[in-house]
Amino acid sequence: MKTLTLSGSAHDIGKQHGEMGKDEIIQSIETYEQLFYDYQSINWNQVQERAKLHIPAIEKFDETLIEEMQGVAEGASLEFEDILVLNARSEIALTGDAHSSFTDGCTSIFTCSPLTSDTIIGQNWDWKAAQKDSLLLLKIERENLPNILMVTEGGIIGKIGCNDSSIGVGLNALHSKKKSDGVPIHLGLRAILNSNSLHEAMGKIQEGQMASAANFMIGYSEGKHKGLGFHVEVSPFGIAITNNEAEHGVHTNHICSPEIQMNVGEGNNLRYSDSEIRKRRAEQLINYSIKNELVINEETFKTWLSDTFNAPNSINHYINHQAPSHRHIETVFSIIMNLTKKSVYISKGMPSDVKYEEYSI
Repeated sequence: MKTLTLSGSAHDIGKQHGEMGKDEIIQSIETYEQLFYDYQSINWNQVQERAKLHIPAIEKFDETLIEEMQGVAEGASLEFEDILVLNARSEIALTGDAHSSFTDGCTSIFTCSPLTSDTIIGQNWDWKAAQKDSLLLLKIERENLPNILMVTEGGIIGKIGCNDSSIGVGLNALHSKKKSDGVPIHLGLRAILNSNSLHEAMGKIQEGQMASAANFMIGYSEGKHKGLGFHVEVSPFGIAITNNEAEHGVHTNHICSPEIQMNVGEGNNLRYSDSEIRKRRAEQLINYSIKNELVINEETFKTWLSDTFNAPNSINHYINHQAPSHRHIETVFSIIMNLTKKSVYISKGMPSDVKYEEYSI
C-alpha cells in the first residue's frame, strides 16, 4: 500500500495527495464510473451534476474540505467535480432505487473498559477487488489540527483511521432509500478525524448534517480504562447510537435503529443472507471470549476479523461466485486501531491470507 505523508494548508495537502496518488485516483474514477452506470444507469457527466448539489452544505460545514478537494484535483490534473464525485460516491451509488440489489460490505468491532483496559476498534472493508489498486495510507501532519493516519481510496479525503488525539473512526455503508443534499458521509468521517475530542467529533454529526445513512464506529481513549466506543448510525434525520453494551459493539451493513430505518428506508436486500449473519457471528465470537475469560487484545481482533464461518459471506469476506458479477465483493483491507497505545495494524487484502503490518499514529 502506497504511503503518502502530507502537510501544509488544506490546499497543499490536497495537491500533494493529487500529485503522488494520481494513479490511485485514476483507478478510483475508473471503478466508480463503471459502478455508477451498473447501479444507476448514469454517466460521469450526470454524476458530476448530482455531486455538485452537495457543495453548499460542504461550504457551510467546513470550507477547508472544498479547498483540499480543489488541491487534489489540481495535483492530479483533473476537474474539481471529478474529486467531488469520489467523495460523494456513497450518496450516488448507495441511495435511492438502484437497479442492482447490493450494498457495501464491512464488519466493525470495538471493545473498551471494563472488558478491555485499552480502547480498540477494528474492521474489515469489503468492496470491489479492483479498489485494492486505489488504496492509499495517508499520514496528514498539521500545526493547528490533529495529525491523522488514514486508509482511503485515491481521491477520497476522508475514510477509516485515527488521529493523535486518540480518536478513531470506522465505516459501515448502509443502503437507504432516501438522502439529502447535505454533507457526504466520507467528509463526515474526515470531520471526525479533524476533531480534538469526543464531544467535538459527536457534535459534527449529531444534527442531521450527513447526506445519507451510514454507521460510524467512533472510539476515543484518554488512557487505560478511560475510553469509550460507539456505533453511531448517521442520517439526514439525526443519529442513533446502536450498541447495547457500553463495553463492546458490532455493526455490519443493515440499519439497526428503528427510527432511522423509518426515516430513510432500508435498502439492503441482502441483509438476512449476509449482513445479519456476519453481525451475529461477530457477537458470538465476543461472547465466547467473555464467557471463557479469554484475553482480548489486538491479536484477538486479528482472529475475529479473519473468521471464515459461512464463507463466502463471512467476516473475512470472499467473492461469492454464485452471485451476479456486480455483487462480487471481498475484503479489500482490514484495520485494527489501539487508540490507547496509538498503534495501528493494517492488512492489504483478506486478513486470513495477509499479515498485518504495524504503524504508529
